[in-house]
Amino acid sequence: MTRRIKSHKIVAIIVLIAAAAWVGTGKFASVGSEEAHAAEPAPDNPTESADTATAETSSLRTVAAVVPTFIDHAREIRISGVTGADKRAVLAARSSGIISSLTISQGDVIAADVTVMAVEGADVAAAVMTAQATLAQREQELEVAEKLFKTGNTAELQLIKVRAEKAAAEAGLSQAEAAVDRLSLRAPFAGVVDKVEVELGEWVQSGTPIATMLSLDPIVVRAEVSELDVGYVEVEDRASVRLVNGTTLQGTVRHIAREASEETRTYPVEVTLPNPDGAVPAGMTAEVSLFTQPERAVIVPRSVITLSSEGELGLRIVGQDDVAGFASVELIDDTPEGLVLTGVPEDARIIVLGQDLVRDGEKVSVKDAATIPTGE
Repeated sequence: MTRRIKSHKIVAIIVLIAAAAWVGTGKFASVGSEEAHAAEPAPDNPTESADTATAETSSLRTVAAVVPTFIDHAREIRISGVTGADKRAVLAARSSGIISSLTISQGDVIAADVTVMAVEGADVAAAVMTAQATLAQREQELEVAEKLFKTGNTAELQLIKVRAEKAAAEAGLSQAEAAVDRLSLRAPFAGVVDKVEVELGEWVQSGTPIATMLSLDPIVVRAEVSELDVGYVEVEDRASVRLVNGTTLQGTVRHIAREASEETRTYPVEVTLPNPDGAVPAGMTAEVSLFTQPERAVIVPRSVITLSSEGELGLRIVGQDDVAGFASVELIDDTPEGLVLTGVPEDARIIVLGQDLVRDGEKVSVKDAATIPTGE
């Protein structure tokens, strides 16, 4: 019984000593302590004011922030494509007959409107001469009929008949000349002769393929862009094309289809490249990089991205008043250097350490990220 009483006394003494020490600190609770300090009047001593300010600053949460560097960033969209001719035409015979002239061969570079082939047509040429003579006769008959009509020596109906005969003679001459024109075949545009399918002296029918022509300047790269990226691409956007042989050329977007392919749900695009010497052939595999219109953006590490309470993607920022806030951003590109974002305020600093520990409107102690030691 005596031992039990002594042990109780010892416990009571220990509790009394601990309570006295706690009361001696003068800080019964953290919130209460801060309220007490806030209720105290401002001290007259400047040194005491500085000490108070230092104490208040030390109670703020410390974060590290950087001043963002803005750049004009053009998003890069990489797709695969194939080179092709700007224009391609299969020339065909316009009239039946024996080929009397063939002035082209494979690989020739020819100008527009050059005659590449002609077929025999002596009878067609003779028909032109006959039509010319008939027209001359009808013109003289009309001249006489008009004089007689003016003097009252012929009826108006006769004059109308002669006029119709002259018009028919003119039409006959036009048809004969058109038949002569169809004897020859001309190049529709300047380009290279890729294939010749007939020989001199061969008999051909109207519509027989004669030659294939290609226009390779500019050369066109045809590719397809996904439905997710097509909204970022515009005509006249810059493009870089790397050919399978390692050559890299610069070009521009010429066309964007407004209807997607039913099989792939992608949109065909065309990129034109200068090819004055025809060194780039059609049908070559190419890797295309499309660069969208530049946007004012910031590149940040992936680690600084955070979410708002509503689940919105963004950054924690701090203003000149050292009050933390949230900036909603848009991700426009993902590069090896980091994420490229738009929507960052120009006058804000980006919190790069401690961003997940602060709330909107919270005043923080800000340190320059460049001066934060590793591991702090």
